[in-house]
Amino acid sequence: MGQLFDELAFILQRLTISGMVDLLLVTLIFFAVLSFLRNTRAMVLLRGIFFLYFLIALLIAVFDLPAFSWLVRNAIPAILVAIPVIFAPEIRRALERLGRASQFLRATKSQKEETDVIAAVTHAANRLSERRHGALIILQRFDSLEEFVETGVRLDADVRAELLLQIFYPNTPLHDGAVILADAKVIGAACVMPLSSTGVLSKPNERQMGLRHRAALGTSEVSDAVAVVVSEETGAISVAFGGRIIQRLGRERLEGVLRAFYKPLQSEAGIEYFLTRYLPFLVPEQKDATEV
Repeated sequence: MGQLFDELAFILQRLTISGMVDLLLVTLIFFAVLSFLRNTRAMVLLRGIFFLYFLIALLIAVFDLPAFSWLVRNAIPAILVAIPVIFAPEIRRALERLGRASQFLRATKSQKEETDVIAAVTHAANRLSERRHGALIILQRFDSLEEFVETGVRLDADVRAELLLQIFYPNTPLHDGAVILADAKVIGAACVMPLSSTGVLSKPNERQMGLRHRAALGTSEVSDAVAVVVSEETGAISVAFGGRIIQRLGRERLEGVLRAFYKPLQSEAGIEYFLTRYLPFLVPEQKDATEV
């Protein structure tokens, strides 16, 4: 025990400020990587790789295995080449997020526009819920959704509850797909959104959710948009944001959740938005976001 303390004291005596900064940067990189991979299938694969590495290191340390050690040493270059192929979707998503980092300097919207959008979406979602008309409404924030707008019908109309009700009326030309809202405008309808591939909705108690919920969750995984879903079967209202989904929201709670997710972050200072969007582990969680 005394030898352990002596070794720790030896290390601390030689720990300089530059060394502490070096360790901090490495720690932040690991946190950022784990944050990007959280709730994805790659996290399961990463745990398997860590377990296999630990098992191999233990075997080599305990037993004298020259042939096995030679095989492991020569296989490492191939593994390093395979990692970008295996984690290609996650790497692409991370690079896309970093590429959007310049958008945190964008000017914020007026409070009146945000309030009008939230009020219109809340009113429309509750009316659609009462009628059990399925709907998927995407509220664009900082990340551009232009590539998804191109998959549907481009519009340039003011956000109105009546317009949203008409779009999602059954058997109308634009009811099948998502509506995308940006800058207090309906910029696209009948848009095709990416489906979630994390398996979050594969749990037994989540299997009643259909493609709209998977599309809402998938959109929240690849962008910072807020997705509102109305179930056609049950009329239940859900909100997806940041790779998570909140279900069975009433009128008051829906409005509160939209204000928590959509409005406050729009008015953040640039550096606060950057930390919240790209380094979320450095920002305290908003406890009232899901408890409104």
